[in-house]
Amino acid sequence: MKAGARNAEESKAAAFDWVGIEQSLDALGNAVLSGLLNAKQCGEIATRYAEEEGYRAQIVMARHGFGRGEYKYFAYPLPWLLEQLRHTLYPHLAPIANRWNRQLGIEVQYPDELDPFLARCHRAGQTRPTPLILEYGPGDYNCLHQDLYGKHVFPLQVAILLSEPGKDFTGGEFVMTESAPNGQRAGVVALIQGDAVVFAVNQRPAASKRAGTRKVAMRHGVSLVRSGTRHTVGLIFHDSR
Repeated sequence: MKAGARNAEESKAAAFDWVGIEQSLDALGNAVLSGLLNAKQCGEIATRYAEEEGYRAQIVMARHGFGRGEYKYFAYPLPWLLEQLRHTLYPHLAPIANRWNRQLGIEVQYPDELDPFLARCHRAGQTRPTPLILEYGPGDYNCLHQDLYGKHVFPLQVAILLSEPGKDFTGGEFVMTESAPNGQRAGVVALIQGDAVVFAVNQRPAASKRAGTRKVAMRHGVSLVRSGTRHTVGLIFHDSR
């Protein structure tokens, strides 16, 4: 059964327009994977937040100046679906990450599959899993930030909206900002339940008006939730110290 489900997740990932996704990432630093999960899958993952087992840490954002709301880091072994998504999405993102590094003059290159990259992280002491689930209530928000966690950083990550906007919550838009020598820009990424956004962790290359490539610094966050409860899953491909 799980082999069939794994093949289904791989087929779903392969069916996305990766040329268009790459173009959006190059232009904006983000791209939407529409309908990555169905409503049943979203509900099953969201209900996990109330469980005590299966996590390595719980973070209350206000205690650390991160905003308001809470999140939990999953422990290994990850929930099966999240493990599969992490492994099926990574091979599509690695070529983009490698091209970005070449354009930025960064020597680091990423292997074709996730497991060798995780082994690289673990050899450097980055052994703690980073996939997480976030819960926001009325008045909660997430400050603009970057999820780095150590020396080894995969430059793209994925956030999946588990809740239904307008029904489960209002407000709580996914926000990205970019800053470069010629100015700053902020944007809101519109998502519906089951959509995922793939986005730059900390920087992306952009064409320079003069010549060559310039570095654009990226940050992401979540705007104020006005009502209801918002759940999101974050898939980060590097592990943490």
